[in-house]
Amino acid sequence: MAPIPSDAATAALLERIALALERLAPAGPARPDFDAADAFVWSAAGSLAPVPRVSRVDVALLRGIDRVRDQLLDNTRRFARGLPANNALLWGARGMGKSSLVKAAQATVNAERPAGAPRLKLVEIHREDIDGLPALMGLLRDSRYPFVLFCDDLSFDSDDTTYKSLKAVLEGGIEGRPANVLFYATSNRRHLMPRDMMDNERATAINPGEAVEEKVSLSDRFGLWLGFHKCSQDEYLDMVQGYAEHFALGLDRAALAPEALEWSTTRASRSGRTAWQFIQDLAGRLDKPLPQT
Repeated sequence: MAPIPSDAATAALLERIALALERLAPAGPARPDFDAADAFVWSAAGSLAPVPRVSRVDVALLRGIDRVRDQLLDNTRRFARGLPANNALLWGARGMGKSSLVKAAQATVNAERPAGAPRLKLVEIHREDIDGLPALMGLLRDSRYPFVLFCDDLSFDSDDTTYKSLKAVLEGGIEGRPANVLFYATSNRRHLMPRDMMDNERATAINPGEAVEEKVSLSDRFGLWLGFHKCSQDEYLDMVQGYAEHFALGLDRAALAPEALEWSTTRASRSGRTAWQFIQDLAGRLDKPLPQT
């Protein structure tokens, strides 16, 4: 008959088992250093990587979107001051400055913050990492900083169910969305779902109306909808001229217009992105470097 272990031996054995289990358990996410940068990227591994320098343009260079610019800036300013603000969906035409506006809004608000006030932090989360949002919320909840979570080009395919995770996060679930977290997303689709997906849901569901409501209700979680539309020829030329003046390229509107219009015609597009691509080409031909934005 085996001897009965003493209380001390049992305690030692249990301690060794507990230590072994701790070593086997996956390590929790490291607490990020939010003082390291004003912008971060959330990775699928569950960590926040600081971004020392954000690629962005000055808000003054974003032409043809004055109304939505002012709305997003006002919403962001209120949030940074600890006042009520809405999650925002920036939707519409490609290349019209949706993601540029989000990044420019953060920089503008931080430039206006009084000395010593917590700076507004921007956290980019990729579309494929949406499932990691609850863990990210947990890391941000107790911080003294306000955070804008930013997902660029957000949309969902017909067999994608991660939109349900996003819906829960936008509403906050049982804990509620942290008061220091706001969610901004850009998309070419107003309802984030392809039309054929919604049509298919309507055709195959027992209750078509309820099926479509399930998809559309995701967009309803965004209190602020900002629409971006294709720009006119004059607005496009204003964008080109604004860039040319900002970078001191030395050409007036009359000299720029013919080439700028030809550039847009060959691409069948007039947008802020097209204007910026033309300016890059022009500056290269003029042997003038463009300062990094």
